[in-house]
Parts: sequence; structure tokens; C-alpha cells
Amino acid sequence: MDQFIDITEENRDDYNKVVDHPLQSYEWGEFRKKTGVKVIRRGLVRDLPAGRQVVDGFTLTLHKVPKTKYYIGYLPKGNKPTPQILEEIKRIGIENKCIFIQLEPNLVNGQWSMVKGFNLKRAAHPLFTKYTFVLNMQHTEEELLKNMHPKTRYNIRVAEKHGVKVKEDNSESAFNNYLKLMTETTDRQGFYAHTPSYHKHLWEILSKNEKRTTNHNSLTYHLINATYKPTTNDERTTNNDAVLTSWVLFVFHDHLYYPYGASSRLYRETMSNNLVAWEAIKFGKKLGLKDFDMWGALGPEPDKNDPWYGFHRFKQGYGAELVEFVGSYDLVIKPASYEVYKVMDKLRWAALRVKKMIG
Repeated sequence: MDQFIDITEENRDDYNKVVDHPLQSYEWGEFRKKTGVKVIRRGLVRDLPAGRQVVDGFTLTLHKVPKTKYYIGYLPKGNKPTPQILEEIKRIGIENKCIFIQLEPNLVNGQWSMVKGFNLKRAAHPLFTKYTFVLNMQHTEEELLKNMHPKTRYNIRVAEKHGVKVKEDNSESAFNNYLKLMTETTDRQGFYAHTPSYHKHLWEILSKNEKRTTNHNSLTYHLINATYKPTTNDERTTNNDAVLTSWVLFVFHDHLYYPYGASSRLYRETMSNNLVAWEAIKFGKKLGLKDFDMWGALGPEPDKNDPWYGFHRFKQGYGAELVEFVGSYDLVIKPASYEVYKVMDKLRWAALRVKKMIG
């Protein structure tokens, strides 16, 4: 008989085999614990001829609603929400005083529709983008370059001619440079970002993963940096080797992911961002990975005035496929409180936007 169990270090590898995305990995759950949120990690086990096996599972985080006794649950990039999974999630929600639990399945559009018998609604405030670019890295480097936009290929050559160098560096000094660039980037672009402590916990836990080079069944973190040596008469910086771009890459199963990146306002003419992306692709190929998920995009007809349009166009230049997911859903536990929460959440985001504009 199938039953749910708590996932611990003992069955870590078995659990990781049945989940499909970094945000559902065992390692991600350990990181989220360090950030102060409550993590519930459950596995569905089944008695098979070979013995008891984990056949499904999920990692759910609980977030306190300020000044109340209630919580919001979040289950990003999970497996297919079967009735059995939904029943267990609902039970957890009731037990932990959740108003609702947001589900964002890691399923391409058309692979799932809302299950009847559960109070599921289209999410009032989705957290993950519905689209992403995915590049098939199983082609040769020559084929990958050929499939790129001509401007992207040109910019890669520009970076190489400027002498930009890209390498992996997970050291503390490299991470501190990344944090500086992240602050600079968010201030320049005007978007919201995770706190420095969030990124530090992520680096501390995942970059030191002992399985990082040998086991793609374990989530690993890789910081790659583009550096540039300015000419002696350049007054824009006194640093002999300026770090222009830093990207965080995840490896999980046979996929490469690009969740976070930051860049300097200096030496934009070197096109270091384009070379970092190309070196990331070659890095994934060397590891024998199949796909490169660029972690978010706009839709098929993006608005050129959208603040994320530049990122969308940049990723599109590498010849990746635009993939649409099924979207975000709220499993409502407390209907009345849910309606109140939606109103308060809209007011909160409006206040944050105003604060950002005048800050």
C-alpha cells in the first residue's frame, strides 16, 4: 500500500531520483531551512518486488503571513499534482493553518489540467514565470553557433577580441564580487531581488556540495565569472582584472540552469554577458548535460516596453526553444481568508512599487 513518509538524509538519493527540478531537490530544501522558512519534504513510497521504493515526492515551504497565525504554502516546480499528492498537500495545509498553497508544476502546457474535487484556482499572484527558454545542448558547438541570432554570434566574437576571460570560481572572493555586482544590477534595472543573506546561504550550502563533480542526482552550484584587463590608460577602474559578469549555474540530473546573474555597468562594449552565456553552454556540454533551462522568459509576443524584454531578447538570441508551462494554481484551504489575502497582497505590491520608484 502506498504511503507518504518524511524524507531525510537516509533516503535523499532515492527522493532526488523522482523529482525533476532544482527547487524540488533535497539540497534546495536544506538551503531553504537556512533562510528561516519551514520546509516539509514528503515522499510517496510503494512496496515493489525489489523492496520499498520512493516513487513520487515534493518539497513544500511554509511562509508566515505577518501579524496573523496563518501561513501560505509554496510548492514550486513540482511533479504532476495527482489526486493522491493533492490530498496530502491539502492535509498538510489544514494541519499548518495555511490559507492556501501555491502550486507551480514543472509541466509543459497541455500535460495537466485542474483536478476536480479540490478548490484549485488560477493563482492570484504567480511567483514563477509561465515561460522559459530551453536550449538543446546535444548539438555540436558549430551547430549551436549556427542556430544563434547573427548579432549574438557577433557579440561573442567581440568579447573574445577584447580578451574577456570566463572561468568557474566558487571562492569567497568571487562570491563577494558577485554580491557587489548583484546590488549594482538590481539598482540599475530597478527590479526586486533576494537579499545578500539569501545568496550567501545558497553559496555556502550548494557550492560546497561534496557530490558536485561526480553526481548529477545531487543539486550543485557553479559560479562563473567574466573578467577583463583594461588598458593602462583607462580611468574607469583601478582594478587590473575587472569582474564584469557573474552567473550562478545549477546542475541537476541532465539539465543546466541559469537562475541568477549580475553584471557591471563598466565596459559594456566588451559584450562579456554574451561570452558568459556561450561558455555556460560549453560548460554544460563538457558535463554531458542535455538541456539548458534559462530560467524564465516572456511570452511568444513580448511587449517591448516590458522591463524584462531585454533579458528575453538576450536569451532568445541563443536559438533556444520558448517553452510554456501549465502555470500557477492556488489550492485554497480557507476561502474567506483567501479573498481577503488577495486584496491585501495587491495593496502590498502597489506600495512596494511606489517605494521602489521614490527610493
